[in-house]
Amino acid sequence: MAAMSVIGIDFGNDSCYVAVARAGGIETIANDYSLRGTPSCVAFSEKNRILGVAAKNQMITNMKNTIYGFKRLLGRKHNDPQVQQELRHLNYQITEQPDGGIGIRVKYLREEHVFTPEQITAMLFTKLKEISENALQTSVNDCVISVPSYFTQAERHALLDAARIAGLNVLRLFNETTATALCYGIYKQDLPTPDTPPRNVVFVDCGYASLQVSVCAFNKGKLKMLACCSDSNCGGRDIDRILANHFCKDFQARYNIDPLNNPKAYIRLLAEVEKLKKQMSANSTKLPINIECFMDEKDVHGDMKREDMETICHHLFKRVEAVLKKTLQDSGLKTEEIHSVEIAGGSSRIPALKRLVEEVFGKPASTTLNQDEAVARGCALQCAMLSPAVRVRDFSVTDIQPYPIKLSWDPVDGEQGEVEIFSYNHQFPFSKYLTLKRDHPFTLTASYDTPIPTYPTTHIGAFHIKNVKPTPEGEPSKVKIKVRLNLNGILTIASASMTEKRELTQEEKEEEEKQQQQQQQQQQQQQPTMETDPTPPQQDKPDQEAQANEPPAPEGDDKSDDKGKKKVPVRSIDLPIEINAGGLPQHELDTAMEKEGKMVAEDKQEKERIDAKNALEEYVYDLRSKISNEDQLGSFITDNDRQALSKVLDEVEDWLYGDGEECNRQVYVDRLASLKAQGEPIKEKKREYEGRKVAVNDLAGALQIAKKTYDNIKLSLGKDDKYSHLTDEELKEAAKTIQDKWTWLEEARVVIAGTPLTQTCSITVAQIHSEKQALDTIVQSVLNKPKPKVDPPKNDKSKEKTTEEQKNHQNAQGDGPNQQNNQQQPPAKDEKMDVE
Repeated sequence: MAAMSVIGIDFGNDSCYVAVARAGGIETIANDYSLRGTPSCVAFSEKNRILGVAAKNQMITNMKNTIYGFKRLLGRKHNDPQVQQELRHLNYQITEQPDGGIGIRVKYLREEHVFTPEQITAMLFTKLKEISENALQTSVNDCVISVPSYFTQAERHALLDAARIAGLNVLRLFNETTATALCYGIYKQDLPTPDTPPRNVVFVDCGYASLQVSVCAFNKGKLKMLACCSDSNCGGRDIDRILANHFCKDFQARYNIDPLNNPKAYIRLLAEVEKLKKQMSANSTKLPINIECFMDEKDVHGDMKREDMETICHHLFKRVEAVLKKTLQDSGLKTEEIHSVEIAGGSSRIPALKRLVEEVFGKPASTTLNQDEAVARGCALQCAMLSPAVRVRDFSVTDIQPYPIKLSWDPVDGEQGEVEIFSYNHQFPFSKYLTLKRDHPFTLTASYDTPIPTYPTTHIGAFHIKNVKPTPEGEPSKVKIKVRLNLNGILTIASASMTEKRELTQEEKEEEEKQQQQQQQQQQQQQPTMETDPTPPQQDKPDQEAQANEPPAPEGDDKSDDKGKKKVPVRSIDLPIEINAGGLPQHELDTAMEKEGKMVAEDKQEKERIDAKNALEEYVYDLRSKISNEDQLGSFITDNDRQALSKVLDEVEDWLYGDGEECNRQVYVDRLASLKAQGEPIKEKKREYEGRKVAVNDLAGALQIAKKTYDNIKLSLGKDDKYSHLTDEELKEAAKTIQDKWTWLEEARVVIAGTPLTQTCSITVAQIHSEKQALDTIVQSVLNKPKPKVDPPKNDKSKEKTTEEQKNHQNAQGDGPNQQNNQQQPPAKDEKMDVE
């Protein structure tokens, strides 16, 4: 079965993982370096973009044009305190845009370019999409992307915009903690039934940059998130920085150097302390750190024990403990009600963190999950559930969002001006209804009800409800608003409608009748399709669940509707909504998509140019080594020709590393064609030489078999009738052909033996094959000619029948003088008896 283009992307601050739903289950895809993790790095050079592993590999040599850590810049302004904090650790240039946004300044194609974090993220997604398409050998469109549970609406919009720029259709932004829970729960066969108490599992996800802890309740076929807490600035990189700063002070004291003032040295130090940190997770002994030629031509070394690391990172582990305790408190569970604690994320391997888990929850940290790939696999599962292309086991997911959200409006006639529409840790997707009385257009403003520690503003967005007008009596109209927290955890006003009581005009009545007729026709057309489709798309399921949880419309409205049929009709009029709640405007999105498409084309063009250059370079080295080796092409070229060709190859090599460094693809293609015109004839001589040996032996063998067969036939003639069907002419023709081919082969052998290896032989492999084919066609058709088929004898019943007919015929003729004549001339029916 061909793999479906259904992928899950774990978009991490340090690296990304891509998983795919295949027929046999979920599989993590390896990239073009055969690694499952692709670094979240994008770099720029004078010729092209460099993405993923290759970008990280040249981080030190191309520092100012290598972009990393951009996930934490998404959906934020330049003056954001977190952005300013991040800038201290970034080596590339960031500028403030006219709208207050972030601009990343790089040198690309010998020009200065400014990209937004969304565009940089889109470039990484383009690479992940390419990796997936190469692995699956099919185009990829639908995906589910992981998102930290603490991401705000602005950050979620920015991530969606990045995916759209990359040409991905995001079926859902999936909270990382929920993805991990789904990956854990869907394969468990022993979950409690829906009517029994759930199994409560804690998930601790400590990654490169953040910590997320959640509690999830599992029943058979469903999961429900109970609580989720996080610390967005508590991860593996924070430990790396603490260790790096410790060694900076140590090196400053012992070697009189300060790595903090040398960005390249500091990057090398970070890489080394990361290795040291991983070693300390497995060893409690003192471990060394050695860096050659670190700074000012000095080699440095140091050492550290696990206890020392835990001491200097003590304040960080205190923050981890606080998050663990807050999660337990929010869940409302006691430690004895928790079944197990699963850990995920690279940094969760640290022994101190595992100890904290056991202290807070009273249970050892379990490692059932693949700590690096669980999120990507959970996303792929969710994508398979939402996509109609793949059929997977039903598993209901109820997620929560961590911030209380309120709606505000200008109050009228003393009404309340705001309401908390979604509370802290409220489940989603979910819809609620709000009814206001208004006689003119108005604006609803959404905001977070409490300040967010890591985000400077509580404002979410504004929704302007248009076309609102008073009733014919001059009273305010009832406006019913559907507020939705959608699959992506994004708040939106799904619809707004106004009820209106009045008699319909003749035109409106005709219009309504027309609409009803059209709806009936559509239903009739759609009905057969719906009946024949056994598996409706599963992405509607979360919406249906949300509808079930929505409060019913006020009863008064329904009654007035029923009565209105007899009295004054009540109409519901949909109102247009102007939404300003994050995300790029469509024209900016289109421009960014166009720019990304252009860069993809430029990357492809540069790749083709590099491939053509590499092919020429490879041919030069390959041909040079072979013509100087007697066992390869050296025997098939004269000394003079070898010297001349070597000179040409040297010239091409010098040109490649000089003037030919930056040529167009076609120049390399033409040079390669020119070289092949000289090199391929030599290779052809070798191929012919080796092929002739095999072909001559094949022909000689075929001639021997044919001669032997012919001789056997000649000996057998007259002794048995096995070959009696062969005519003299046919045998003569076979003998002549065998003789002719023997003669040709002997002459060919003489020619072959007399032709030096350095010259082209007039006897080709194709000719020898042709001669053998001619032999097979003529001789084999004669010598293997089958004997003509003889009609099978008739069965006993036909014999009896024929004899009976004879007797009857004789009796009919009588015993007269003609009887003898009749016996001498049997009837025509009996002619077949001669054959018997």
